[in-house]
Amino acid sequence: MKIVFMGTPTFAVPILKMLYEKHDVVLVVTQPDKHVGRKHVLTPSPVKVLATSLNLPVFQPKRIKQEFQTILNMQADVLITAAYGQILPKALIEGMTSLNIHGSLLPTYRGAAPIQYALFDGLHHTGVTIMEMVYEMDAGPIILQDKVAIDADDNFETLSNKLSELSVTLLDEVLTSFHTYFNHRVEQNQELVTFSPRLKYEDEAINFYWSTAKIINRIRGLSPEPGAHFVHANHLFKVYRAIKSDIMMDEAIPGTILLNKNKLTIRTKDGAIDIHEIQAHGKKRLPIKDFLNGQNVFQVGDVIKEDYDV
Repeated sequence: MKIVFMGTPTFAVPILKMLYEKHDVVLVVTQPDKHVGRKHVLTPSPVKVLATSLNLPVFQPKRIKQEFQTILNMQADVLITAAYGQILPKALIEGMTSLNIHGSLLPTYRGAAPIQYALFDGLHHTGVTIMEMVYEMDAGPIILQDKVAIDADDNFETLSNKLSELSVTLLDEVLTSFHTYFNHRVEQNQELVTFSPRLKYEDEAINFYWSTAKIINRIRGLSPEPGAHFVHANHLFKVYRAIKSDIMMDEAIPGTILLNKNKLTIRTKDGAIDIHEIQAHGKKRLPIKDFLNGQNVFQVGDVIKEDYDV
């Protein structure tokens, strides 16, 4: 089967590897190289790195809506997308058989950030959906789906890896008996639709007026990238891991620093969290004990003050 594959992040890499091993990948489409890090090093996407190592042709359009004819010209049997990162034009979707791999149990969590929102919402399971693409965001008929458990210590990276592995299994099954699965696809239940919109910078901010569980889930959903953050003493701090504190609640207001030796404990709406991994802006990510042994700007009784929507 001749396949055009479209994907960009690490999530899509195992999928491309399976397609290369079992099918004829005639083109790999991924996002343009980006400047990354403090030194702004021009860096290819994880999908491009793999495709290049496999000597597969790579296409990196800046605007897929204006440059899609290259894909149609390949005359592939199937177009498969997995976290590509741009909205495809109608002419491309309808110009060939098009499948999408989505990291949720559709119709829940349509949109760009289904894995993050599953963690934000404290779900105990999520899944993967293989669907036919239509010209409406994640609204196409379902071909096959299955679920995975979300463990208490899962974060965005570990859950993404689980879902990527499941995606490989499901897609392989679909392509092995393609016409059978495709001919039995099922329309989504519109009454169950929910959305997971693309995250904005403000979505990454920690609000200490939230419950302890909500704060921890927000941190899990943003770790290791881009990291949940808060501002204190005019410095930006990113938090990568935190747990519920066993310290007893007191009369301090949310955002109050309760402990700052060996662990950093901060008051929440209904308790407190212990921060275990943190990063000051422009510095290395560190275990909290190592961080506090350095320049400690967190003083007991200080309040992390932000303009929260309480």
